[in-house]
Amino acid sequence: MEKPSFQELVRLFGRIGLISFGGPAGQIALMHKELVNDRRWIGEEQFLRALNFCHLLPGPEAQQLATWIGWRLHGVRGGLAAGGLFVLPGAFIMLALSMLYALAASVPWFSILFLGIKAAVLALVVQAVLRIGRRALNTRFKLGLSIASFLALTLFGAPFPVVVLGAGIIGAIIAAKYPEWLRLKECTPPHAAGSARSPVKIVALGLVAAWALPFVLIALFLGPQHVLMDIAAFFSRLAVVTFGGAYAVLAYMAQEAVQGYHWLKPGEMADGLGLAETTPGPLILVTQFVGFLGAYRMPAPFSPMVAGVLGALVTTWVTFVPCFLWIFSFAPWIERLEHARRLQGALSALTAAVVGVVANVALWFALHVLFWEVGTAHIGPLQFAFPDADTLNVQAFLLSGLAFLLLFWMRMGVLGVLGLCGAAALVLRALL
Repeated sequence: MEKPSFQELVRLFGRIGLISFGGPAGQIALMHKELVNDRRWIGEEQFLRALNFCHLLPGPEAQQLATWIGWRLHGVRGGLAAGGLFVLPGAFIMLALSMLYALAASVPWFSILFLGIKAAVLALVVQAVLRIGRRALNTRFKLGLSIASFLALTLFGAPFPVVVLGAGIIGAIIAAKYPEWLRLKECTPPHAAGSARSPVKIVALGLVAAWALPFVLIALFLGPQHVLMDIAAFFSRLAVVTFGGAYAVLAYMAQEAVQGYHWLKPGEMADGLGLAETTPGPLILVTQFVGFLGAYRMPAPFSPMVAGVLGALVTTWVTFVPCFLWIFSFAPWIERLEHARRLQGALSALTAAVVGVVANVALWFALHVLFWEVGTAHIGPLQFAFPDADTLNVQAFLLSGLAFLLLFWMRMGVLGVLGLCGAAALVLRALL
């Protein structure tokens, strides 16, 4: 294998950051082609082992894989360059789109356009449920865990972090006694660890120097009660439990942003996801949209646009800094982590639970896209959302049908589905 220069690494990941559309599957395939097949900078076995390792971590696995590749080739500066360039182009585009959204949200044609985008997003979330389910639910126990997660969220209002962490704990316990329930692969003895550096010291230094920095600055200059402090705290918590990708945390994020903090209106999370689908980089950049609007609507002492930009920057920082910390801390122990039976079990169970979580997101989107009014019912311990049948949005229903047709029957790509559904919304409104 040939080791590239640092400049070659920067040029390649600068290009990958600009063209990495298509979600994690497409992004991982692109990196495999560029780095394993075409340039042979990374071996096939190394690449797959690192990918398995990144699946163990919270956060976007494609971005963490890019960070690991950079670290493997040029140490910490290589990891910072590769991981940063994978995210930054999409982050700048997402910030520009968020600013445009804030300025044009009250323009009639703009809201009509986003009705079509919401319909496309509903189809994309359903596709994610099916795609993850086919891969993850290969035993009855995993299927049962997925259903239990869905019911816990949908009928009992269980907090998302509790569901995710609870599934991981259950998986670790089951792995020790009944590994066949999770269909775990055989664990071969790992080789010696590749480095003697202490992960505890690296994580501690990273937390003090990077992750905690926005909290210190906000507390000093704006006070602990400012909206930016709420944004930093919320997305820091989210970064620790973001297993299963952006889809898995959407309902939890939307619930907190709409009902808890009042940063967003009910339908705007789907708008943000639609914008994130059109940008390169990880889909979790949808968090930046939420942080932007949260600060934009509570701007004091800044102007709304300045506050929005600060909110987006804080959100991006606390979302992605942990991704670098996990890689730099644990990459030297990659083989040991990969062969830990209980860790494998926790990840396997967590992935199964994520199917139920994303199914809950699909239901949440369906209710809020297809109906104008959605209420909440309380029956004993049960707590669930239900639509007012008289408020069915006929246009959204028709556009959703078009989105499902384009995505599942015509096998159209994400950008094509979003574009055609947006255009169809404008045409439909003109006709009606």
